Amino acid sequence: MGEYIIKLPDVGEGVAEAEIVEWEVAIGDVVQEDSVLAAVMTDKATVEIPSPVDGRIIWLGAEPGDVMSVGSPIIKLEVDGEGNVAAGTEVKPEEPAPVKTSEPSVFVVEPPKAKVTIEKPVASPARQATVGPARAEGEKPIASPAVRKRALDAGADLRQVSGTGPAGRISHEDLDAYFDGSTVKARPGGGLVANTSVSDVKIVGLRRKIAEKMSISKSRIPHITIVEEVDMTALEELRGTLNKGKSEDQPKLTLLPFLMRALVKAVDEQPNLNAIFDDEAGVVHQYGGVHIGMAAQTPNGLVVPVIKHAEARDVWGCAAEVNRLAAASKAGTATREELSGSTITITSLGPLGAIATTPVINHPEVAILGVNKMAIRPMWDGTDFVPRKMMNISSSFDHRVIDGWDAAVFVQRIKSLLETPAMIFMEG
Repeated sequence: MGEYIIKLPDVGEGVAEAEIVEWEVAIGDVVQEDSVLAAVMTDKATVEIPSPVDGRIIWLGAEPGDVMSVGSPIIKLEVDGEGNVAAGTEVKPEEPAPVKTSEPSVFVVEPPKAKVTIEKPVASPARQATVGPARAEGEKPIASPAVRKRALDAGADLRQVSGTGPAGRISHEDLDAYFDGSTVKARPGGGLVANTSVSDVKIVGLRRKIAEKMSISKSRIPHITIVEEVDMTALEELRGTLNKGKSEDQPKLTLLPFLMRALVKAVDEQPNLNAIFDDEAGVVHQYGGVHIGMAAQTPNGLVVPVIKHAEARDVWGCAAEVNRLAAASKAGTATREELSGSTITITSLGPLGAIATTPVINHPEVAILGVNKMAIRPMWDGTDFVPRKMMNISSSFDHRVIDGWDAAVFVQRIKSLLETPAMIFMEG
């Protein structure tokens, strides 16, 4: 038997380091050549690291969240044959690099170009559900982020779940067995009990990139936010009529395409809002093309797919592109180009939205349009109260380069376009 050390490979041109996002293996696991060992994230993409050999994992050189240099040892395997190092060679793990607080060059997560087939080990015997303490006091459960999220969503305490994988690793099958055997759990004394548990969740991968991006935005940009209410009754009637008369090959119109077309018209009159502020160089780059970022929540976190050249698309074209990018983002197949290059952003929480929000600008842009939930409210028409479909819009601006007056003019222009939707379709 020999030993084989795997070092962090060069995962991209110009990339000197990468963050360990998730281990797909644990110490004691038997892997085959091309089995996925880990997922690592750079400033530009998330990629999977395959195993070049068959073997058994005997050492892992980092924890999820550690940033490692290219060429540093990350895994040691026991293999048949000589391996690539002498047996018993001591491996000194690299000291993880400090977490960067500077802006990531691109705020995207791109899937690997080719999907690597993972060879699964021989299935374990049927698992038996375990309810109650499943490990020693103070011992942390071992599980992948996907298993942890599923447990969190279901309200399950992983410390109470027995893991049947190597080193007690908890799998989805273990969770299934736990749920099957723990649907009814007796509480001490039969009444309410205090929950004194504390869970430590390390911020890694995309969540860390989001945290860095938001920190940069709030620390560098003095935000000014304006909230205005908009009567959406006429636009909603128009949207319903257009959807009833659409052809089969046309997408269903949501509110978003109308917002995009209104945004295109508004920034055509105020190009200083369709811009990127390079605060280090002291230059504002104003763009002729309107590239609208669409903040979207996905199973992996918040991403911002970009509708490029919205000024060249009608409402149907905007709707089709929104649908395409939303599907790609949720499936994790959106490319780096589709997730970067925005000049202004729209964010919405949909029906879960509040009366008002204070959206955070997508740095280095200078403006963001936030959409809140729509509700029927009584409005005074001069003689009586009448029911109207009302919605608040919340817009934030970089007060270093956008004055309050300009911000107010922009908001009122958006309001007038949405309340008189025929203006959205007028040229010139």
